[in-house]
Amino acid sequence: MKDYEVVYIFDSGVAEDKVQEKLSRYHELLTGPGKGEITATDVWGRRQLAFPIKKKNSGTFVVVQFKSAEDALPEFERLLKLDEELLRYLVVQHHGEPTAPMSIMTREPRRDDEDGEEGDDDL
Repeated sequence: MKDYEVVYIFDSGVAEDKVQEKLSRYHELLTGPGKGEITATDVWGRRQLAFPIKKKNSGTFVVVQFKSAEDALPEFERLLKLDEELLRYLVVQHHGEPTAPMSIMTREPRRDDEDGEEGDDDL
């Protein structure tokens, strides 16, 4: 089994309890007997989109980390594609990053930030 992370963007008009119901249905495919487990769920809430998706300007974001066998993913993604109230989703392999949204001002400096290269501040 591998570690994965999925980001869902639901239509902002969908009620929160209905979002939870949809998530339960999606995750049943991943967590069936001997299939895997949900390791973290983080509801980011309603956020403004950078550009309209399906004529919507905002959406409800949810990030979920899970362990699953690779053979469970095709059916999982097929179910996601069929949901009209799910604006977008992205499934990626998880490598230990946090699920919580992080401000660039409060994050730890990256190694390349500490190397002393200031960029083009002299201009």
